[in-house]
Amino acid sequence: MKLVFAGTPEVAVPALDALLASGRHEVAAVVTRPDAPAGRGRRLVASPVAQRAEEAGIEILRPVKPRDEGFLARLREIAPDCCPVVAYGALLPKTALAVPAHGWVNLHFSLLPAWRGAAPVQHALMAGDQVTGASTFQIEEGLDSGPVYGVVTEDVRPTDTSGDLLTRLAFAGAGLLAATMDGIEDGTLKAVPQPAEGITLAPKIQVEDARVDFAAPALRVDRVVRGCTPAPGAWTVFRGERLKLIQVTPLPDRLDLAPGELAVGKNNVYAGTGSYAVELVWVQPQGKKPMKAADWARGVRIAAGERLGA
Repeated sequence: MKLVFAGTPEVAVPALDALLASGRHEVAAVVTRPDAPAGRGRRLVASPVAQRAEEAGIEILRPVKPRDEGFLARLREIAPDCCPVVAYGALLPKTALAVPAHGWVNLHFSLLPAWRGAAPVQHALMAGDQVTGASTFQIEEGLDSGPVYGVVTEDVRPTDTSGDLLTRLAFAGAGLLAATMDGIEDGTLKAVPQPAEGITLAPKIQVEDARVDFAAPALRVDRVVRGCTPAPGAWTVFRGERLKLIQVTPLPDRLDLAPGELAVGKNNVYAGTGSYAVELVWVQPQGKKPMKAADWARGVRIAAGERLGA
């Protein structure tokens, strides 16, 4: 089939690579978000998908909005058979959905209908899911509600961050998306409607959602930290300034600390929660680089009774 691939961030690149390597389909163009300011100089930088497409010599379409008539006209000229999508980052209008004969097929990083929305991996970790995965489905006007072509499952490991899990799903999902394109082309794959039961939503994680509540149980604290790492970053407050929490370890045997209360050992820092304590392993003070929590504690000289989150 002739394909137009839509995607923007780094997590979409493995799928684009898989389609380019398949040898079976032609990736005629990619659709991605416009170049965005990045870094201290705030200079415009092309998306990871655009950079990969440029390396491969593929036409790049960067509509400000996918309803722009210039973009739609070019899409009709290319006349793709199907448009595979991975984390494109913009809603597709009916006029765009109607162009390819086989529609737009999205690779979504959850086992639909669980975790429909922008942040499925973060929500799966924060909810304590033990198994997650990726799904390919036909895009329709509803939020991630279209019929499903295929799924791949992935175990959630005890120390997974959303970054760890998303990286694995990006590569596993890339193979699934390529296989889905094959099945659509040869007619062996039919999309199946999603069940009406088991629907959960995964909206974008806001900064306030990533604030750690030390009155919550230790397992919840750990899940929020892992689910929000690397983005948007779990955080708390210490002495009136924000402190990012990058890694914590639950300690079921330590029960002597009140929620948020800090204790410092020779090479360890502990914080109480609503159940048992957690060890702070990696933190990032406001305006500084990530550091080991023990080094941070030596620098700030924590006093007896001081707490996080106050």
